Amino acid sequence: MDDTIFALASGAGRAGIAVVRASGPLCAPALEALAGSLPVPRLAGLRALKSADGALIDRALVLWFPAPASFTGEDVAEFHIHGGLAVIAALSDALMAQGLRPAGPGEFTRRAFERGRLDLTEAEGLADLIDAETEAQRAQALAQMGGALSGLYAGWRDQLIDILSSIEGEIDFPDEEDVPENLAARAGPPLDGLIDALESHLADGRRGEQVREGFTIAIIGAPNAGKSSLLNHLARREAAIVSDIPGTTRDVVEVRDIRAGFVVLFADTAGLREAADAIEAEGVKRALARAEGADLRCLVLDVSRETLSAESAHLLRPGDVVLANKADLSDRSIAAPEGVRSFAVSVRSGAGLGVFEAWLDGEITRRLGAREAVPLSRVRHRQLVERALESLVEARHRLATRPELAGAEVNRAIRALGELTGAVSVEDVLDRVFSQFCIGK
Repeated sequence: MDDTIFALASGAGRAGIAVVRASGPLCAPALEALAGSLPVPRLAGLRALKSADGALIDRALVLWFPAPASFTGEDVAEFHIHGGLAVIAALSDALMAQGLRPAGPGEFTRRAFERGRLDLTEAEGLADLIDAETEAQRAQALAQMGGALSGLYAGWRDQLIDILSSIEGEIDFPDEEDVPENLAARAGPPLDGLIDALESHLADGRRGEQVREGFTIAIIGAPNAGKSSLLNHLARREAAIVSDIPGTTRDVVEVRDIRAGFVVLFADTAGLREAADAIEAEGVKRALARAEGADLRCLVLDVSRETLSAESAHLLRPGDVVLANKADLSDRSIAAPEGVRSFAVSVRSGAGLGVFEAWLDGEITRRLGAREAVPLSRVRHRQLVERALESLVEARHRLATRPELAGAEVNRAIRALGELTGAVSVEDVLDRVFSQFCIGK
């Protein structure tokens, strides 16, 4: 981190104002060379920015954040210039002439992490805040960036260190008079408490991941049941081709939408039937896979010509929904499986769809709405908490008979929780996390 980086921190393209940020040891000399002098720390100063040959680049506001009181923990400078592309290019050339280099994706935030300004879950929260589309995503990201997850994980890690010290005290000093008898056995109740806490944390129905990534709804059913028409209605545009020819939809057609304040991913799938050719067979295979992995399945039936078959019912789970479509052509009722809602609708006329959509919005809110507990927001978090839980369960099993093995398992759990916050650094994990940031952050 001896080099100095810069990047456009505001949005790319033509704008009224553009913000160029720099971080590293050359910030002060570069700022003096371009602006003539350093402004008062953390106070904006109006300066004429000039290149090395004295040509005027722009009149701009500049800010100076000396280390360590800056976002990255290094010397940081900001140039608030006019947002024309030529102005940005001229300033970039002038900074490179001073020895600075363009930053890569996430490089500013990685420097902040490596200098202890924030931990890994807080950095991920910052990335999520930048990408937030909905109020729910904003609130979740802001809580994570503020240390809600890192505080929880750090607390668990501290408890495990105390437990480990008890176990190792029994192992290392079994005959010492000042070591209480059965010290390892005393670690049992706090281990049980942590196991319960981790299990509760994992049993969140993937709510945090769904808020962040989107709640997936797979629209399934036989050919010509009205699936594509339903997708177009929900998307409020012609997202899928509608045709009377069976098998028109061969691949999954996905639409991203905002419903009830949450990101929702609707997936129209190929009609479920005995495939006529290899391409349609692949479409049916993908439809079944998408149904299996979806958060909610919406089965569309054409009640004018079909009933709910055992094969279709087998795809449904409690919380899913059946739409008895074309109810204007038939009064046939549908006996949905236990825990599955059903609605009589006509996608063509719109009858019943308002009631269904009101239920859908309520169901999404019920599943994803705010809770007191801090949710897991990424697959990485879930995998590491699962790994820690497996180790703790094994440690509890070994505690009474093989305390040295129990201690080894507690050590593994401590390392897993350390990886969550970055206290234990794994380089490929850091590369993957920070590569997801935009350039300039």
